[in-house]
Amino acid sequence: MLILVINCGSSSVKYELLDVKDEALLCKGSVERIGEESSTLNYHVKDSTNVEKDVKCPDHHRAIEIIRDALVNDENSVLSDVTEVAGVGHRVVHGGEEFTESTLITDEVIKSIEKFSELAPLHNPPALEGIRSCMKIFAGIPQVAVFDTAFHHSLPKYAYCYGIPYGFYEKYGIRRYGFHGTSHRYVSAKAAEIIGKPLNDANIITVHLGNGCSIAAVKGSRSIDTSMGFTPLEGLLMGTRSGDLDPAVVLFLMEKEDISSAAVNNILNKKSGLLGVSGVSNDMRDILKAREEGNERAKLAYDIFVYRIKKYIGSYSAVLGTVDAVVFTGGIGEHVTKIRESIEKDLKGLFGDKVKFFSVQTNEELLIAKDTYEIVSKT
Repeated sequence: MLILVINCGSSSVKYELLDVKDEALLCKGSVERIGEESSTLNYHVKDSTNVEKDVKCPDHHRAIEIIRDALVNDENSVLSDVTEVAGVGHRVVHGGEEFTESTLITDEVIKSIEKFSELAPLHNPPALEGIRSCMKIFAGIPQVAVFDTAFHHSLPKYAYCYGIPYGFYEKYGIRRYGFHGTSHRYVSAKAAEIIGKPLNDANIITVHLGNGCSIAAVKGSRSIDTSMGFTPLEGLLMGTRSGDLDPAVVLFLMEKEDISSAAVNNILNKKSGLLGVSGVSNDMRDILKAREEGNERAKLAYDIFVYRIKKYIGSYSAVLGTVDAVVFTGGIGEHVTKIRESIEKDLKGLFGDKVKFFSVQTNEELLIAKDTYEIVSKT
């Protein structure tokens, strides 16, 4: 059964076409720089053909049309007709408290995703554009929403409630939601396979490190704590996000710099993290190079980054009681081995030799495709 996975960002649409039965990737690609003068279509098909084309793409609807044409009407097409696609799975970042699992998309579901756009203004709106466009362009093909927040709905209330007046939770839904849920879910299941332990009996700490970073404590297949919170800003130091800080810093900056809440939000989300501390880059590869060349701020950014990871792993080991594995994933987690090795060395006194440290390549698209298949096969 063929499933198309769509991941819409603010200026891009990524896609993968998978045969769920064989877990085979048939084609993957993206439309980049949507809305700019020069947009591009990049894709790769299973016979190793790589294609890059300039395209005119003013909006997400046109991007979905371009993807359809690449799948069906291009010289490297892998489909003879769109009806070969059994379902379309969409990555949706925020499902609030309403969606605890992947869901068949209906008009009511769209209204709810729209409502939660207030909690994820950078992510849910483009996902909605992709959903609405796919419902027209792939008319008659079931659409499924797979939520980043869903995996973390198993957090106990004492883990997701903040220490603010409870009425704000009741009125506005202010609580820890957690993100990167599809990655944490996929990686924890793979980790259990690797250590040869049933997932329901395993205690695993999953460490997703990319431009966005988060950690989850997974106990018996259920997330019981995670570092990201009400938004993806909380937790670890990230590429451009500050992660944890005293909330009073926001008030202090607003007063001293005479700036708005929107301006502080922009600073904390887009000008902080590795970029803000180092003054060099948000890319760990650039940080490592500058660090090796003696750049003190790059060294500081790296040290903060690693320190916070260690601190969260230590705290989550206390939350779990016992730990079977600490698993790294994401671009940094999979490829920057020195971070994983230094953390393992530093925590050896805490864990001894009983806890396994290793990396697993995440595959959120496959998980989305599997969830989509399970839902559409029942419709």
